[in-house]
Amino acid sequence: MTHKALKIYTAFICAVLLLNIGQAFAQKAPSKAGSTTMPKDSIKEKSLATAVATAKPVSPKPFKDVIPATAKTMHGFFKVHLVADKYFLEIPDTLLKRDILIVNRQDQAPAGFRLPFGLSSFAGDQMGESVIQIEKIPGEKLAIKSILFKERALDTTENGLGKLLVKSNVQSIQGTFAIKAFNFERHSSIIEVTDFINGDNAIFSINDPLPKSFLGSLIADRSFIEDIKAFPDNIEIKTVKTFNLKPTGQIPGKPVTFQLNSSVILLPKNPMRPRVADPRVGFFSNVYDDFDANMYGVSTKAFIWRWRLEPKPADLDRYRKGELVEPQKPIVIYIDPLTPKKWVPYLKQGIEDWQVAFEKAGFKNAIIAKDAPLNDSTWSIDDARHSVLVYKPSAVFNAMGPSIKDPRSGEILETHINWHHSVMTLLQSWYTIQAGAIDPRVRRPDLDEHLMGELVRFVSSHEVGHTLGLMHNFGASSTVPVANLRNKAWVEAHGHTPSIMDYARFNYVAQPEDQISEKGIYPRIGDYDKWAIEWGYKYFPDISNATEEHKILNDLVVDKLKSGKQYFYGSQVDPLTNDLSYSQNFDPRDQTEDLGDDAMLAGSYGIKNLKRIKPHLVEWMRKPAENYDRASLMYKELISQFQRYMGHVLKNIGGIYTTPVTADQPGPAFTVVPKAIQKRAMQFLNEQLFKTPDWLIDGKLYSVSKCDFSMVTKVQEQILAVLLNPQRLSLLNSEEKNFPGQAYTVDALLTDLGNGIFAEIPARKSITVYRRDLQKAYVQLLTLYVSKNTGDDTDVSSLLKAHLKKLASVTKTAIGRSPDRMTKYHLADIAGRLENALKPSGK
Repeated sequence: MTHKALKIYTAFICAVLLLNIGQAFAQKAPSKAGSTTMPKDSIKEKSLATAVATAKPVSPKPFKDVIPATAKTMHGFFKVHLVADKYFLEIPDTLLKRDILIVNRQDQAPAGFRLPFGLSSFAGDQMGESVIQIEKIPGEKLAIKSILFKERALDTTENGLGKLLVKSNVQSIQGTFAIKAFNFERHSSIIEVTDFINGDNAIFSINDPLPKSFLGSLIADRSFIEDIKAFPDNIEIKTVKTFNLKPTGQIPGKPVTFQLNSSVILLPKNPMRPRVADPRVGFFSNVYDDFDANMYGVSTKAFIWRWRLEPKPADLDRYRKGELVEPQKPIVIYIDPLTPKKWVPYLKQGIEDWQVAFEKAGFKNAIIAKDAPLNDSTWSIDDARHSVLVYKPSAVFNAMGPSIKDPRSGEILETHINWHHSVMTLLQSWYTIQAGAIDPRVRRPDLDEHLMGELVRFVSSHEVGHTLGLMHNFGASSTVPVANLRNKAWVEAHGHTPSIMDYARFNYVAQPEDQISEKGIYPRIGDYDKWAIEWGYKYFPDISNATEEHKILNDLVVDKLKSGKQYFYGSQVDPLTNDLSYSQNFDPRDQTEDLGDDAMLAGSYGIKNLKRIKPHLVEWMRKPAENYDRASLMYKELISQFQRYMGHVLKNIGGIYTTPVTADQPGPAFTVVPKAIQKRAMQFLNEQLFKTPDWLIDGKLYSVSKCDFSMVTKVQEQILAVLLNPQRLSLLNSEEKNFPGQAYTVDALLTDLGNGIFAEIPARKSITVYRRDLQKAYVQLLTLYVSKNTGDDTDVSSLLKAHLKKLASVTKTAIGRSPDRMTKYHLADIAGRLENALKPSGK
């Protein structure tokens, strides 16, 4: 689901080696206090030696003078020492230059700090992450550097670019720390970090750009370290930090206080073998610039996000034979202990529904849902070792499934799924409007607990899919013939979409006489989902590297796509450019909230059901001692659903089927939507939308609520504006040139649309008030484009002017034949507007 917050948008990174890390200041552990041994391969060794000789070091003290016997020591991969109110880290030499991930979250969120869509606004929300390394620098100091992975080169030979790339990627120093003491027995250095952790920096603070953009300076005297705990692979730091909000206009910023939890995680010394991304299977991925892959330039590489699932060594032979085995480390997701108990079983079912998909990859019991342990001091909801579904007391209609990844390899380390309380309000609205005609259980103000639980289960599965690395598959439902959505046996066996990662919600095509049960209404883990998990998680024990593995996976994709349409992936972004702007994806198969392979037919069935539901909204939503707000909200949802049907149809006009292919696959990557389909789409809009949909008028509801028909007219105006958008007209013009004889032309669009919107003129009929408003909106749009010379030097500009001239002539002639006074006045107004718009400039 991952609502618009999902705009998703997606950063790509990956790794094999960390070569962005400068070695100019590398040092070996001193053999005694105050001494320094330089490595032989240090860059600019002579100048560095001079710098060390002339530096004025701060001599470390004996260990016992810095960390007395009274210190409180916490044992983790770093030792943490608390002396009075000062915190010291003991850094072993073996962990210098190791990659360490820092994840910052809100342990408690400030009152009155709510950002758009509820992002970064609640307890458990992530507030940024970074990767650091700690290394020794001259002057008996340690430095913390932030590490980036955008550019890579593995070849460090004499002619390779690896060494050169290092020089162009000096990593930023975020802080330096005097070494207070050495522990010679443990080969470690002691630094004090109290002020650094307390401060506002890019490591232990809020470093997510969204919340940071609303915050001003840190208020130091209202910020402090609350607690630090150390564990074998992570250190958990809890701080309280108070910031001034940035002032708004003349209103000064007020202080807001966060309780933050920073998880310090030691990344694996040997990164997981990455898996090369494929645009034909929808996984989130990290992207980086590879300077080795192309000897003549730079290649973009992407590695998918996935958990490390591997068979136990003793089970490898069984796995090779195709037997199901349990992974060494299954994916475990805990349920927030504060989650309302009645929803916990459904949330857990939604998580474990994915087990059947992992069986396709050869693993059983690969993903497990557990109750969070109670009264266990070793477990914390903020601990980055633990994956948790976090329940938020939020009015936001949303749920999201983010995850934390190792940026070197794409390995998913943990997830904190965000479950906003009000997502259930959204579920009730969706299900009532999309299934109210075929499921009597929704015809009441509150859904029963079991029904809502099943809807919760579906959303849980969807969000877990994201935490497994899966992107939305907006094209899945387009592979199902509309007729199958009304076939009880077929749809109950297969589901109404092959992917729960689609935004396919519920089966709104099914009609009451089809008698389809909930098995054919709800989304579920489908054929595509099982295939995607198989492709992403199948383990290849006898393959040595990602390149060799990619060749095998490519063959699997080619064969799978030959076997059935249900394995098609329809991207949430442009699948060939990874453009994060969904508006750049012109493929009508890749849409949200749609069903079936024919938007016009599916929309017609959907409208039939809306006509059955609309007259009963006041009756169904009525509740004693309450006003009509419930019915009003449900009517707004019904209009939104109607608008979705119009949008599904609209995307066919100017549409281009975009299908990523490799050289070993037949067929084109780009195909224009057939002219006949585009013409049908225009006819549908004229009939169902631009011809006033009087059936949406609800006088009874209008009399008791703030609803009125203006909601419908806004839909008309919005669809009209998108239909006549200059970008769409330019696209149609381009398709006419690139696909001669196959494309729906700008001239055909303007003719069909104009004939539909002004259908009363040749019929000599009265023009009603809503149609008059629509016709004025149409003329206003086109005259605006002409006045701005939209279309530049293409035929679009010529066609617009020719169309308006013809319309001006027709309306002027029709004035005298008007059947009533308002029609006459209206046509005179239209003719005048057109005449003024078509006057030569300056006259």
